[in-house]
Amino acid sequence: MDIGLVHFKRHAAISSMTLLAVFACHAGEQTPALAPAQLVRKAVQNEVSANTDSSVHFMFKNQRQTAHLSQVKLIVETRDATAGMLVAQDGHPLTPEQMKAENARLEKYVQNPGELNRKRKQEKEDAEHTMRILAALPDAFLYESDGTQPGTANVGKLGHDLVRLKFRPNPNYKPPSRVEQVLTGMEGYLLIDATENRIAEIDGTIQKEVGFGWGILGHLDRGGRFLVQQADIGDGHWEATRMELSFTGKVLLVKNLNIRSMDIFSDFRPVQHDLTFAQGVELLKKEVAEMQSVKKNNEPKTAEHKRVNQIKTQAEEQPCCNR
Repeated sequence: MDIGLVHFKRHAAISSMTLLAVFACHAGEQTPALAPAQLVRKAVQNEVSANTDSSVHFMFKNQRQTAHLSQVKLIVETRDATAGMLVAQDGHPLTPEQMKAENARLEKYVQNPGELNRKRKQEKEDAEHTMRILAALPDAFLYESDGTQPGTANVGKLGHDLVRLKFRPNPNYKPPSRVEQVLTGMEGYLLIDATENRIAEIDGTIQKEVGFGWGILGHLDRGGRFLVQQADIGDGHWEATRMELSFTGKVLLVKNLNIRSMDIFSDFRPVQHDLTFAQGVELLKKEVAEMQSVKKNNEPKTAEHKRVNQIKTQAEEQPCCNR
């Protein structure tokens, strides 16, 4: 089974399960309404084109919650690979020892070209898997309209209409490889921004056990689900804002697979599109230092505020004798 299908990967719409399709058009143009399958096909064609555009890179925050821990990372996209720095875990800032280890982890990529090449190769492979999943969407499912709902700041675009399309497996679809096999047992819905012709959300659930390699390589259990949301973050740039994964199964019949995670992506800021990985790491370090400085400067104000509140509370509790 291809584990890349359920790993978080950013460059190509976060992961192999990030099936976010894009169809660019001019706002306000009047175009004939498309049949659901045609709308999806056009969206997919443009998503493939959009994912090859590396002219815009961002720094952003990733809040991840799993069954065992919560983490906050700062992520920056570079021309070499994606760099991420852990800044908080389980609701607490990193200790000096943890920060030292995090810096050493990133320096390993900076100082070792072989390690960075392996990271870049893995991200490229995951991006290719995503494109194969994405390209299969028009043929793998049957679509039908299911009403509309308003867009929001985190799903689509505020003030725009989202067309809801239900999907179910196409019985005539033959997956060309293990990568696309997962689609044969999945159903759910898409939300498409009717003005921008972009897919703002995809929510899919596995309705039957899906095997890989006749079940020998592994399987995903019925009930597995993924959710991906995307929004216009400004200036017409769309990015994933939320992803939820919930899968169980087996790999090679013996190793249990249990993935439960939620990622929220926010605070997007553009950066130089030609940043090297080393420059990206330095940018992350600078950002973390600025965050720590702001927090330190605010601590005296917070302490003073607490002291004033304590005095006020004590005064209110003091019994009045001048009656």
